[in-house]
Amino acid sequence: MPTLAAQGCTLNYELIDLAAPWLPVRETIVFNHGVGASLDIWAEWLPALVDRYRVLRFDMRGHGRSGWREGAAKLTMEALTDDLFAVMDAAGVSRAHLVGESIGGTIALNAALRSPDRVATLTVSNGAHVGATIRSVQDWQEIIGARGMAGWSAHMMPLRFFPGTIPDELARWFEANQARAQPQAVLEMLEALVGADTIDRLSGLRPPVLLLHPDSSPFIPVPLMADFLARVPDGRLHVIGHARHGLPVSHARVCAGLLRGFLAEHPAVE
Repeated sequence: MPTLAAQGCTLNYELIDLAAPWLPVRETIVFNHGVGASLDIWAEWLPALVDRYRVLRFDMRGHGRSGWREGAAKLTMEALTDDLFAVMDAAGVSRAHLVGESIGGTIALNAALRSPDRVATLTVSNGAHVGATIRSVQDWQEIIGARGMAGWSAHMMPLRFFPGTIPDELARWFEANQARAQPQAVLEMLEALVGADTIDRLSGLRPPVLLLHPDSSPFIPVPLMADFLARVPDGRLHVIGHARHGLPVSHARVCAGLLRGFLAEHPAVE
């Protein structure tokens, strides 16, 4: 996979282009994962999308195969948004449909507010528009300090998935993948997320918005997403049952189907 240098680290990304060559429009979907995850969490979304769309996905800094530099400037929401646009630029994507989960959704939202001409549509899965309302994250630093990343990952698993909702091999992979995230990256991203607040700008959001949300998130309650929906000019909300904060993994095919239908209604020319 190619990499690019960005703000003192390397970002690993992948552009999948299997779309039929006779399509008149070459549309691109850009995926931005959340804290502790990697670009591989989108694997089960791909079959529903790659025949029609190019797919660009990447590992955030300190996650997956992307680098992390100790002592670099602290991460902010703006710096994380810069990373998203840097990946788009490196892949030659000028305008795209953005899809983000958790902090990736907030980053994608910030990108749409900052550079609306580059964003055709915005899809946010289990993500928030105001970070200070996010619950059950105050103890992350203590858990990581006492139990390491493996302990934090084990702590997170029941917050992401109800028992039995994903196959055992997927659960083992996800827990191990999550444990490999760089701890300082996790904590700095959490701080950036909790400090995010886009409420005053949402009324001017231009791209159409799709909100995909679990009915049982321990971090972001459904009423908060209803508030998100009420503040945007053009949006829809799907609440998915028997799901927690691992929604993009536990209900990948359902979410991908909803995204496919949404994008069909909002085509974009890059």
